[in-house]
Amino acid sequence: MFLLLLHSNSYTMDENIFDKLREMSGKFPEKFNILEEQIDVKVQMEYFKFSKKHKKNIDKKSQIDLDNIPNINNEELDIEEKKKTLVELAYIDDPKAFRFIEEYIKTAPKELKDWVLLAMQQSKMLLESSLLNENQIFISTGLGGKGNMLRYFIVLIGEGITEFAEFQQKMVSSEFEFALKNNNCQLEKIEFEEKYVTMTALIPFDVAFQKVFRTTLAECNQYGNFIKPNFLVTNVKTLNITEIKDFIENNKSPNKEEFEDIDFDPIDDDEK
Repeated sequence: MFLLLLHSNSYTMDENIFDKLREMSGKFPEKFNILEEQIDVKVQMEYFKFSKKHKKNIDKKSQIDLDNIPNINNEELDIEEKKKTLVELAYIDDPKAFRFIEEYIKTAPKELKDWVLLAMQQSKMLLESSLLNENQIFISTGLGGKGNMLRYFIVLIGEGITEFAEFQQKMVSSEFEFALKNNNCQLEKIEFEEKYVTMTALIPFDVAFQKVFRTTLAECNQYGNFIKPNFLVTNVKTLNITEIKDFIENNKSPNKEEFEDIDFDPIDDDEK
C-alpha cells in the first residue's frame, strides 16, 4: 500500500501535480483511492508522521487484543493515548479493527474527528490491499476529492479592471462551466470579488488541466483581454481575499511549508 500526500500550490502551472499523477497512473495501474474529506494539511502530516513513528514499535505480540480494545470513549484517557490506539488499530489487518474505528467516529470528540477519519481510511486501505493482493495508492490532499477527481481552488485575475462587469461574469461562468463539464470535470462553485474570480472544481488527474484553462481563458479574452493568462491553483485550502492578494502581489504563499509533495509508504508488503 502506498500513501501520497499531494499538496500543491502553483501559479505558472509549468510543472504541476496533474503531470505527476498521470505519470504515476502509468506505473501503477492498480486502484487509486482519493481521500474525499477536506482535512487540514497539518493534521494529515501530524497523523502520518505519528503513524510512521509508532509503526516501528508495533509487532504481532504487542498488537491490541481486538476482543479487549481499550475504552477510548473514557474522558479521563489522555488524548495522545487515544491517538496511539487509533493508529495501532489502523495497522491491524482484521475487519474488527476497521469496524471499531468506523463506530468510534460517531462518538469521537471534535478534536479527534479528522484523526479518526484518517485512521479509518488507512485501515480500509490495508484490508483492501490484503484481500485483493495488489498494491493500492492512497492520495491525500487538503481539499479532498471524489472518485478519481481531486478538488482544486483556482483563482483568475482580472487584467486592467478593478472588478468584473456583469456581462464578463456571465461569460466567464458559462465558458468555464461548459469547458469543465466537457472535460469530465465538475465546477462546484464560482465567485467574483473585486478583480478576482475564485472557483472550486473537481478535476480527474488524467485531464490536461492547463490546456483546458488556457484555452477557456483565451476564449474569454477574445472579448477584451480582461483576464491575465496566469492563474493560481492550490489543493491545500481555499484562500480568502487577503491570502490571494498576498500571494499574487508579494509571492507570499500562505502556510508555505505545507506546499510540498510527500511520498510515504506506511505499510511494507512484507508486513501484511
